Amino acid sequence: MSIDTAPSNEARTPDEQLVSRLVEQLLDELDPGVTPPLEFLGRQYDLGLGWVNFPVGSGGLGLSPKLQTMVNRRLAEAGAPNAYYRNPIGYGMGAPTVLTHGSEEQKRRYLRPLFTGEEIWCQMFSEPGAGSDVAGLSTRAVRDGDEWVFNGQKVWTSLAHRARWGMLVARHDPEQPKHKGLTYFVIDMHQPGVEVRPLRQMTGSAEFNEVYLTDARTPDSERMGDVGDGWRVALTTLMNERVSIGGVVPEKGSGPISLATKAYRRGGGSGADRDQLMRLWVRAEVHRLTNIRASEMRKIGVPGPEGSVAKLAQADLNKDILAFTMNLLGPDGMLYGDYVLGSADAEMDVPTPQRAFLRSRANSIEGGTSEVMRNILGERVLGLPGDVRTDKDQAWTDVPRN
Repeated sequence: MSIDTAPSNEARTPDEQLVSRLVEQLLDELDPGVTPPLEFLGRQYDLGLGWVNFPVGSGGLGLSPKLQTMVNRRLAEAGAPNAYYRNPIGYGMGAPTVLTHGSEEQKRRYLRPLFTGEEIWCQMFSEPGAGSDVAGLSTRAVRDGDEWVFNGQKVWTSLAHRARWGMLVARHDPEQPKHKGLTYFVIDMHQPGVEVRPLRQMTGSAEFNEVYLTDARTPDSERMGDVGDGWRVALTTLMNERVSIGGVVPEKGSGPISLATKAYRRGGGSGADRDQLMRLWVRAEVHRLTNIRASEMRKIGVPGPEGSVAKLAQADLNKDILAFTMNLLGPDGMLYGDYVLGSADAEMDVPTPQRAFLRSRANSIEGGTSEVMRNILGERVLGLPGDVRTDKDQAWTDVPRN
């Protein structure tokens, strides 16, 4: 019997019983309704309930990742703060990268404040000339004694305006082929030489940013992986990013499909609308159940292609659901409400159908375009021939660029 349906402690495995006891201990010690989020999440981390599949001492218990579903559900029922929503990039992408490639000192330094949301993280991969082809990036990293000096520009950097730490991939050797001349770093976003400029979105907010690096520095001790190993480390971040975006397991009927259901009930749609709503609801439920299965198979480090498949499916599903919702709303769909251009903070949550519809346009771009996801599905799952890559063995300096 699964952890979601077990009727009693006796029907659960020893690991499930342990996790259940720790969750109840956490709730007995701290009332989530009155405890400051930093304190509550810090205690959750210390009890090993941050990521139960992480090692003991790193926010976990060394158990199966499927047990995290039980933790999250019980804490949500109690009204506890959610670490993912406080620091989505750090929680979903930074933590697995630090755990897999970071030093012991980096794990001790970064994981706990990352989980509590005390220190927000951002990801600096994309550039104006290197979006889907991340390995074509041109930001330079030059060694200067025990430090590295960075110059370049990053773009579409979500939450950079709030972040303390950035995950940065830079080119240390332009004479190497593009995938081999890269190194991965953690960089302090508050230092001189890091300039963040907001990018206004059609939703009115500015969660994306441009970041300009001008002689910014980081110690060599903040390098992740070996010099020249940046692409392998970046894959850990990228694959976990797709899991983080497309692999979230919401409650049944929640998320975008709930907006469509509410719009249908308010407007009394036609029989054809009802049939379309049911088809979309089935797709949403299939996607949710598939993500549950994928999360139970997930391993620490670089996930399999299931994250890319889920991300592709979610992008198409969200756009279809929210376009249908706009049709149900009719003229009301054009009434956005309080539209404030360039609001000061990122709004990762999208509470209204109108805002969700506009925000969903980004789903097929962020975290890797849907075209890239289809390439991964074709090559890694179906075994189809890969795209022709004429620049694979060329030095980066010899590859034509815009």
